[in-house]
Amino acid sequence: MNIKWNERKLSDIATMIDYRGKTPQKSTSGIPLITAKIVKNGTILPANEFIAENQYASWMTRGYPCVGDVVMTTEAPLGEVAQLRDAHVALAQRIITIRGKKDVLDNGYLKYFLQSAEGQGRLRARETGTTVTGIKAAELRELMIPLPDIVQQCKISKVLLDLDEKIYNLTQENHNLEEQAKCLVKSWFVDFEPYGGQVPDSWHEITLSEIADFIGGYSYKGAELQPSSCAMATIKNFDRTGGFKLDGYKEIIPSDKLKDSQKVELFDILVAHTDLTQKAEVIGNAEMVLSKSGYDEIIMSMDLVKVLPKHGISRFVLAALLRTDQFKDHALGYVNGTTVLHMSKKALPAFTLYFPEKFSELSEISCMLEAIYKKIAQNIEESRSLVKLRDTLLPKLMSGEIDVSEVEI
Repeated sequence: MNIKWNERKLSDIATMIDYRGKTPQKSTSGIPLITAKIVKNGTILPANEFIAENQYASWMTRGYPCVGDVVMTTEAPLGEVAQLRDAHVALAQRIITIRGKKDVLDNGYLKYFLQSAEGQGRLRARETGTTVTGIKAAELRELMIPLPDIVQQCKISKVLLDLDEKIYNLTQENHNLEEQAKCLVKSWFVDFEPYGGQVPDSWHEITLSEIADFIGGYSYKGAELQPSSCAMATIKNFDRTGGFKLDGYKEIIPSDKLKDSQKVELFDILVAHTDLTQKAEVIGNAEMVLSKSGYDEIIMSMDLVKVLPKHGISRFVLAALLRTDQFKDHALGYVNGTTVLHMSKKALPAFTLYFPEKFSELSEISCMLEAIYKKIAQNIEESRSLVKLRDTLLPKLMSGEIDVSEVEI
């Protein structure tokens, strides 16, 4: 049975730190700057903007954040929320920090309420603007928050926080595994550590075309593609801050012209060869498909190239090689175009690397990389299941439908 809790204004039960109207002087390193771009899906992504250490005190004049504070984007987009794990951060101007008053409002409970459909709906009801919509501080202070007693708030948030902590730990484990893969490839193919730091006599320089085939994407007409349980991988799957977004697939219906060669299978390697910006940030980015995100089938757009290993070469070794700085630098040397930048078709075949004459020499690193990538894929699927469970529980906990009286805190 749903419970009707008393409601109170946010301004009565929380304090806020608001840096809107101020623009920090940014630096290439220093204190991480929390911007609206990196608050996504309940988490804070690694920062790619900073302010200088010696500028921190002069910038944070409106107050310092604390671990556990809720940060929320106030526009473009409105309503992305997360909790701080590190207090030594700077706050950008489209971010507002909210801290519940002691023994009145639990920060975890507030975060999950704001993430809920009810919370998001209340935020939207108070947003203003046309081209870019957002919420004014005065409107946010008037936001009404359903408020069970503090013990019940903590129990509700604990159920969800425990799930989020497991999701976070899986994500961190995957980051570490990715770093292991990069270090392995650098050790074997760049520094040649297993061979005393020298290119072994049994290795010789080859082009990528000698060990791989390339399949370009196909340009499907809009009329051929409509929403369905299938999806299309595009350059939007390649995050400009790094990585491959599994929630970036575009839902489609395959037409009768769908080509089998365009289908993307688990552990396929995709390379982005176009970019709509003049920075060419994603061109040359290579990623292995480690999840289909629940879709029955995935195809690739014309902006991608599928790289297929041949001669029994491990796809895991090939994927790791294409994710090196050496390949990225090579790809950027083949970029041309004006409005739309693209990588020349010559780029992939022309990439050179040292490779052993006997592929069996790579069996050790191949096994290690395969274990790493398959563990990452396993963690992704486990995380997806936990996200699904959390999202199912969230509205039921927020409405009082689920009894939390037995939860220990």
